[in-house]
Parts: sequence; structure tokens; C-alpha cells
Amino acid sequence: MPMINSKKLLFLFLVLSVKFSVTAQVKLPALVGDNMVLQQNAKVNLWGWASPNEKITLNLGWANNPVEVTADAEGNWKTAVTTPNGSDKAFDITINASNKIVLKNILIGEVWLCSGQSNMFFPVGREEGTWKTGVKNYEEEVKNASFPNIRLFTVALNASQKPLEDVTGNWKICSPENIKTFSAVAYFFGRDLYQKLNVPIGLISTSWGGTKAEAWTAQNILEDETAFLPILQEDAKNEKIHQEKLEAYYLALTNERIASAANAPKGQLKKPKKEPNKTSYVLYNAMLHPIVNYTIKGAIWYQGESNSGKAYLYRSLFPAMVKSWRDEWKQGDFPFYYVQITPHKGQNAEIREAQLMSLKTIPNSGMVVTTDVGDAQNIHPIDKQTVGYRLALITRAKTYGENKLVYSGPIFSHMKIKKQKAQLFFDYADSGLKKTGDVLKEFEIAGEDQVFYPADAKIDGKTVVVSSSKVKEPAAVRFAWKAVPEPNLFNNDNLPASPFRTDDWVIVEKK
Repeated sequence: MPMINSKKLLFLFLVLSVKFSVTAQVKLPALVGDNMVLQQNAKVNLWGWASPNEKITLNLGWANNPVEVTADAEGNWKTAVTTPNGSDKAFDITINASNKIVLKNILIGEVWLCSGQSNMFFPVGREEGTWKTGVKNYEEEVKNASFPNIRLFTVALNASQKPLEDVTGNWKICSPENIKTFSAVAYFFGRDLYQKLNVPIGLISTSWGGTKAEAWTAQNILEDETAFLPILQEDAKNEKIHQEKLEAYYLALTNERIASAANAPKGQLKKPKKEPNKTSYVLYNAMLHPIVNYTIKGAIWYQGESNSGKAYLYRSLFPAMVKSWRDEWKQGDFPFYYVQITPHKGQNAEIREAQLMSLKTIPNSGMVVTTDVGDAQNIHPIDKQTVGYRLALITRAKTYGENKLVYSGPIFSHMKIKKQKAQLFFDYADSGLKKTGDVLKEFEIAGEDQVFYPADAKIDGKTVVVSSSKVKEPAAVRFAWKAVPEPNLFNNDNLPASPFRTDDWVIVEKK
């Protein structure tokens, strides 16, 4: 038996020792880091990984006594610590175990999750040659974005078939340089909150353009509801088609190389691509599940364009998605405020209706109407300031107790038929209704024959009276019921009325 050189033994021992010491070190998730904002007046989670059964001591800059926690048999650890009132004061957190970690410049304030597809992802600054055109007056907005007490975290794009433990990203201080690539809607929302609440604001942006709600929904939610199984079936079908294309590609590539070896001309084969973010639950697994330990105040959401083709299903899918978030965050029905998508030539009225209906099916929710800030030719309208402001308006009223603040435009309540006229009643119209321009637009009326005609509409106090000489016995009224409406009905708080219809007649969705 050959002798092992003593130097080699020593080297092997050192390598193993170094490897063990590295794996034994306490590690933290990306969200728990320098410059983060922790939710004020709350039990907030701090967590990470260590050696099995390792003892960890946390010294919190705002607390007198240390917090001790022991990792479980798999090396996971988590503890909830109490935070004080938010303020400008920054703190350090020192974590001691087999290694020492010092987290610096930590603020206590309000933390909001910001998610959705491209209109949430849309950054403040401009990126030449892309759809990221920058917001309205983006140069001025970027120049003035110096808010050291607003902190920004962008979750890096990722998709996974299985739930992940961590994301990629880091907290940044809001500055002209850092704001350029950050979500515009999230920033303007957070800026407005900061200016009103005067406490630090933490914004976690996790969004991806062109994505459907099912990609952001937990797998078990989709599998447990019969109505959602066709979504998974379609995913499986698309995966099968992709694999067949891949198989054909490799066969053709083999034949090409054989032919090339025989001095035949080389072809132009292209490997079929697969968009990783289009499949159900993959974004939930990669961009939401890893951060559910982080204590938040609430969430804002801007999505729906990619689900407009199946708007009726969105009526149940969207609330189910929200429930899946709340179930895993374990913070009860935290505030969830969202944006009704803007008018655009590629969208439809049914998706806005589904979002309007969700106000009643999603507890503790609120919706921003954007019919007055859209762009028929651009699915990414650049007026993100108004959207962020209106989201903050809802939040200030419903979450932060500004009880006298009107935060919504008129929402249809009910209708009364009086002879040949229909009188429409609205919620959020206590201040009265008004129109911009000479004529109230985008109202249609129909009888039981379900044939709609343009209607004459007049404001009568807090109601709208609608009629048409072609409809003797009104049965239904629709407002702004098209892909690109141009409505001009507002309340006297300058907030636009949501599109609606009074009927529930079946509309065949376009493929």
C-alpha cells in the first residue's frame, strides 16, 4: 500500500478545514443587508443560514438587550424583533456567531412591496433604443431624486420551477444615479408617502414585463382550483411543443454537421428559444417566495395587460393570486392597492371590468383609475407620476388614516329606470360630479334587444341621467366600454370615473 505524503495530508486537512469554516459561517439573504428599511412598530423577521444548531446573537442598534436564536437541524434560523417608531436615525445590527456581520445604515419606517409587469417595471430614466423611454420630464425627475431616507431594492429577474430560498439584489439609497433604473410607479408612490408621512420608506420592486398573473401565483393555488387547471394544461402543451422543436433542432444540427464533414454548405439553424417568465408560478417561486419572511406594510400592483385575452378568468385568478401572497406572508389581509390598466388599442373593456370587480372580492384593496393618463398607441404611457400619486392617495386614506381624503373617482353603484331615462348613482361622488369639455362622453344605452346606441348624458347633482331617442325602454348602460375610451367624467376631487356596465350580458372574448 503506497504511503501518503505528510505534506499532502496537511494540505488536505487545511482544505477541508477551510471548506467547513466557510459553510459554517452565518449567511444572510439579500434583503437583510446594509441600507435596508425595517417596518416600524412591528415584529419584523430577521433570518438566514448557519451551521446546524449554531447559536446566533443579534445586537440591535435601537435595543438595549441582545436577541439570541439557534439554527435548526438544517441550519435555518429566523427570529422576530420589535422595531420602534420610524425616524431619521440610522442604526447598525451586529450578528455574532462563528463569524461576525455588521449591517450598517439601517432605517426604521414603512416598507412596501411593488410588483407587476412592464408598467410597474418601467424605470424613471431613459434607456436608448428600448421601450424604456423614461417618464414624463424624466431628466428633471432624475436630477431631483435625492431622498436619502427612501431606500430601493430591485429583485433581479429570475424564474424557477421550484421555490427558491433567496433573490439577487441589494438595498440602494435613493439618488439621481440609483433612481434611473428603478420602478417609476414605485418611486413616485414612495416619494409621495415620504413627503406626507415624513418617515423613511423602503420600496421592494419585484416585477417583470410581459408576465401573467398566474406566473406570480403559488403552484398549489393553481392546482387546487378546477377553473385554473386549463392554465396548467396550456403550460404543459407549450412545453411539449418547445421540446418537439428542440428535438427537431438537434436532429437537424446532427445532419448538418454530417453534411458539413462531407464538404456540404453549412446551414443557418437557430435554436428555439423559450421565455422563462411565461410559465405559471415560476415568478412566484423565484421572485416572491424567497422574500416572504420580510415584514411589509402592504403591496402595490400594476398588471393585467397580459391577461386581457382571458379577462373573465382574471376575475377569480387575480383574487386567488393575492390570497396566495397573503397566506404565505402570514401578515393577515395586508393592504393591496392596484392599478386598472390604461386605454390601449390592444386591450379590452373586460379586463378593466375584472379589475373593478376585484374591489369587492379582494379584502382591504383599492384601485387606481387611469383612463385620463393612457396612450392609445403606447402600452407604456409615460405619466407615471399620476399613477404613483393616486396609489399614494389610496394608501394615505385607507392605511394611514387620512379619513377626510377622497381617494377614488366615481364608482358605479346602481341604476334606476325612469320612463325612457336611466339614472346612474355612484360611490365617491359626495363632492359632486363634473365633466371636462362641453359634452359628457362615452355613455351608451340599450334596451332588452342588447343593441347599444350612443347616449345623451347629463350630470344631475351626484348622478348621471342617460337616454337616447332610439331606446324607448332602457335596460342597460355602459360607460367607456371599449379598448380606447376617452371618458371625461370626474368627481369634484379631480379623480376619473371607472369604466363600467350595468348589464351582465355574455360577451364572447376575442382570442
